Amino acid sequence: MNKNMTQLEAAKLQMFLQAKLNPELVVQCRNRPDECAEIHIADECLGVVSKIIDEGETSYSFEITILDIDLEDL
Repeated sequence: MNKNMTQLEAAKLQMFLQAKLNPELVVQCRNRPDECAEIHIADECLGVVSKIIDEGETSYSFEITILDIDLEDL
């Protein structure tokens, strides 16, 4: 099994996340082969989605990082 995120997987994840979370969300594979892709809205990177292969099953984990300075104006 290939642990690297493919363009096809990124496209499928984008369609899923757009339907569930936000239609403006974009999933972008990184320039280097990697097991994760970046999640963007406009020019802001919100986090990453990682590909996990365990016991022959593939799943994806979405991680978002929120900085304390991002919460100051709320």
